Amino acid sequence: MDQSVAIQDSLQGSENCMIAVQCDVLLGDITESRLLGLVQSAKDHAIFIYNHRRMAITADDVCLEDMVPICLDFAIVEVSSPEELALVGADTRVRVSYKEESLELVLPFGSHSRLFLAEVIRAWSDVCKFPSQEAKFEWISKYRTATKSQGLVKQALAPLGTTLNKLNQHRKTDKLSDKKKGSLEGQKSSNSGTHITRAHYDPESQGISSREDRDDLVRSSSHTPSNKAHILAMPQFGLRDNLIRCELLKNEELYIYREHFSFFLGTYNVNGQAPKESLHPWLSCTLDPPDMYCVGFQELDLSKEAFFFNDTPKELEWTKAVSEALHPDAKYALVKLVRLVGIMLLFYVKKEHAQFISDVEAESVGTGIMGRMGNKGAVAIRFRFHNSDICVINSHLAAHVEEYERRNQDYKDICSRLLFRQADPTQTPLNIMKHDVVLWIGDLNYRISELDVNNVKDLISKKDFEMLHTYDQLKRQIDQEAVFVGFVEGDIAFQPTYKYDTGSDTWDTSEKCRVPAWCDRILWRGKEIKQQHYQSHMTLKTSDHKPVSSMLVIGIKRVNAESYKKTFEEIVRNLDKMENECIPSATLSKREFHFEKVKYMEHQAKTLSIFNDGQVPCQFEFIQKPNEATYCKPWLTANPHKGFIAQGSSADIDFEVFVNRSTAPELNSGKQKMEDILVLHLERGKDYFISVTGSYLPSCYSTPIHVLCRLREPIQDMSQEALHELVVTSGNENSESIEKPLDIPKELWMMVDHLFRNAIKQEDIFQQPGLRSEFAEIRDCLDTGMADSLSGSNHSVAEALLLFLDALPEPVVPYAFYQQCLESCSNASQCEKIISTLPQCHRNVFNYLAAFLRELLRNSPSNRLDVTIIGTIFASLLLRSPTKQDLAEKRKAREFFQHFLVQGSSS
Repeated sequence: MDQSVAIQDSLQGSENCMIAVQCDVLLGDITESRLLGLVQSAKDHAIFIYNHRRMAITADDVCLEDMVPICLDFAIVEVSSPEELALVGADTRVRVSYKEESLELVLPFGSHSRLFLAEVIRAWSDVCKFPSQEAKFEWISKYRTATKSQGLVKQALAPLGTTLNKLNQHRKTDKLSDKKKGSLEGQKSSNSGTHITRAHYDPESQGISSREDRDDLVRSSSHTPSNKAHILAMPQFGLRDNLIRCELLKNEELYIYREHFSFFLGTYNVNGQAPKESLHPWLSCTLDPPDMYCVGFQELDLSKEAFFFNDTPKELEWTKAVSEALHPDAKYALVKLVRLVGIMLLFYVKKEHAQFISDVEAESVGTGIMGRMGNKGAVAIRFRFHNSDICVINSHLAAHVEEYERRNQDYKDICSRLLFRQADPTQTPLNIMKHDVVLWIGDLNYRISELDVNNVKDLISKKDFEMLHTYDQLKRQIDQEAVFVGFVEGDIAFQPTYKYDTGSDTWDTSEKCRVPAWCDRILWRGKEIKQQHYQSHMTLKTSDHKPVSSMLVIGIKRVNAESYKKTFEEIVRNLDKMENECIPSATLSKREFHFEKVKYMEHQAKTLSIFNDGQVPCQFEFIQKPNEATYCKPWLTANPHKGFIAQGSSADIDFEVFVNRSTAPELNSGKQKMEDILVLHLERGKDYFISVTGSYLPSCYSTPIHVLCRLREPIQDMSQEALHELVVTSGNENSESIEKPLDIPKELWMMVDHLFRNAIKQEDIFQQPGLRSEFAEIRDCLDTGMADSLSGSNHSVAEALLLFLDALPEPVVPYAFYQQCLESCSNASQCEKIISTLPQCHRNVFNYLAAFLRELLRNSPSNRLDVTIIGTIFASLLLRSPTKQDLAEKRKAREFFQHFLVQGSSS
C-alpha cells in the first residue's frame, strides 16, 4: 500500500509528499511506530512525522505530530554498527538531528527504505551546496497550528521536550554500562535471528553538534572503516564492510543452524470463472496449519479488458475466496499480492512469522506476443525469511501440444528477464537463481505426447501413472536438461489435471476432445527440502483444470548469536592483520573484445576473467568516464559490473551485447559505431582500460519508413556510407531522386503478403507468439534477400510484423499527429482527414495495413479475431505516444483506429 497517498490527502495548498515510509521510533526503552513523509514545497523539503492507523489510505488514517525542516540545522546519519551492516537483511538504524537534539529511527530493510533515505539525502545535499540560500520554512507554520498533540518533534527537537531528555539520559546510562560490558553485545535474543544489537556506541560523542561538523561530513569523500556513524550519502558500503560481509557469507556454516517450516504451494487455472465453491478442500487439506501459503492462479480473467488493460474485478473475488479458505487453526497475514493480467500470486504467512519476513519484492514478465503481452508469462515474489532468501514464481506458459519448444523458450525468458532490485540500487538486480530456495508453480502447459486420447485414458483408468509419466513432455525436457535444471518435482500419483468439462469430473467431450495432461505442476530448487504431499483436488469443479497442492518442509537458515560473534571477530582480526600490507592487484585475461556480425535482437556474450594476484581481497567496479552518465554504451552490459575477489581467486565477467529498438536506429544509419572503452577500477588499486568493439549488420528493423521506401535492394547489400547518405536525404520529400520511392517498404510487403496467403484463417493469429529462432530466420531473410519467401510458422511471421512496426523510430502515424488523433477519436470523418495529411509513405503503409486487417476480420469465424483485439494490438503500434501512454490514451487510440477496421472504410 502506497501510504504517501494518505499523507498527500492531508496536505494543504501546493505541498507534495514525494515518498513515505513506515518506521519505528526509539524512545528510550519504548519503540513506537510512525509514518514519515518527505514533503516538498517549491525548493524546500521537510520530514513530516505522523501517528497512523495500520493501513493508512486517506487523511483520516494519519495524524500529524510535527515536522523536521531539512535545512542547515538538519543532519541524518546511519548509526548501524559494522556488525549490523555486515549481516544481510538487517534493518537500517538512523539518527535525525536538528539543532542540538536528535531522534533515532529504525527503517525496515528493503529498497523502499533506501529510496526514502536517498531522497532525503538529495534534499539535504542541495541545502548544503547553497548555504547562502537557506529557506525560512514559513509554509510549515500552518501545519504547526494544526497538530493535535505535543508531537515528537516538539518534544524532541525544538524546544526539547521531556521525552528526548529522558532518551538522552537513558543513552548516558547506556554509555556508562557499555564501558563495563565490553565491545560487542551480540545478537538480539528476543525477536529476530537476523539483527545484531549495536556495539557499544556513544551517540553523544558521535553526534553532529554543529553546522561546521556537518559540512565536514558532507564534503568528506571517504569514510574510514572505524567510523561508527555511516553517512547515508554513501549508500554503498566501504571496502572493509563489504569484505566483512562477503567473508561472513562465505563462512556462514560456522554460525548458521536450520529450523524447519512448512510451505503450502497451490496452483489453479480457473479458466476465467468466478469462485463458485469453497476452496477449503484445496487450501485446508493438511492436518496441521502451514507456516506459509503461496497460492497461484492462471486465467483469472479471460476478458479483453483484462488482457489489454490489466484490469479485473476477479482479483478481489479470488483473493477473498482464498482468505476464507486458509487453515482455520491459525491466523494468517497477506504479505504480498502480484498480478499480471490473469496470472496472480498470493503470499500469506502465519501472523507470528510476519516479523521475520523482510526485503519483499514482486515482479512480473510477459511472454505473450512480442514478449510483452501478459496473457502468458510469470509473476514472482521474493523475500527473506530469517536468513534464507526465497523466490516464488507462478507462471503460465505457451499452450498447445506441439508448442513444447515455445514453452521452453518461455521458461528461459522468465529466468533471464525476471529481476528483483536490491536495497542498494548500485547493486546488480537479483535473478531467480540467486536465492537459497526457489519454488515454481503454475500451469506449465506441458502435455502428453505420442499417445492418442484412448491410450492415455486407458493408462489413467489403470492408475499406471508411472508409465504415463514417461510420455510427459516436461519430464522429457527436464531429462534432456532443456529446462528446470537443478529443480526437483515430486512423484506424480494423481491423474492428469486437464482437461475436464466444467462443473464435472468428465474428460473433455468437446469437438477437440483434448488429450488429458498434467499441465499444472509444482517444482522446487534448494537444500533441505522435503515434500510431504503432492496431489490434485478433484472435488473442485469450477474450472476445466483441477487445482494442485504440495506441502514442502524447508530448512530455513537462522543465526546462532554466540557463533556469529566469534566468526565476526575472527574475520575482523584477520582483516586488521593484512589491511595495510599491500594494495590490491589483478591480472586480466584480455583487454580487447570484438563481437563479429552483431544482429538486431540477437544476444552475444564474451567472458573476461579477473585473477586476484595480490595479497589481499579486492573489490572491483566498472566506473563512469568523465561526462558520461553510465559506465558503458546502452548496447553493452558487464555482468556483474561490480564485485569482490578473494585472494588467489578469480571472477568471470560476461560482456553482453544486445541491440534493440532503442539502440538500433543510430547503428543502422552509421551515426554510431560499436565502440566503447570500459574503465575497470580496483578499490585502493589501479584502473584498467578495456576496449569493446563490434561489427553491426544493419537491419530493416529500426530503420525509418521513408528510408526503407528508398531501398530497392536488401539493406545489408548497402555500404554504410550509402545508408548514411540515404538517411540524410530521404527525409525530404522534395529532394531530387533518380528513382521514385516504393509505395511501401518491400520488407513490410513480404510479411503481409505471406500472412495474406497463408494465415488469413489461422486461429489465434496475432495473439500467439512465435519462436525466437524463427524470428531470426525471418529477420535475416528480410535483411539479406537470400530467400524469396519467408520461413517459419504463421505465428512467427505475425510476431515479426508486430516487432517491425514496434521498432520503427517514427511510428506509422508520426508523433506530431498523435495528440490530434486522440482529440478526434470519436469522429470517423475527422480521423480519415488526419490520415490523408500524413507523409505519403506513412499514409500508404497505414492504408495498406488497414486493408489487410479488414480482410482478416472477414475471416473472424476461423481466426477468432474481432475489432477490439485487432484495434487494441495495432493501435498501440501504429499510433504510439512520444511518452508513456495512460489507460485513457490507450482507449482513445483504439477508438481512433477502429474507424478504419469497419467494412467499407474509404481509406
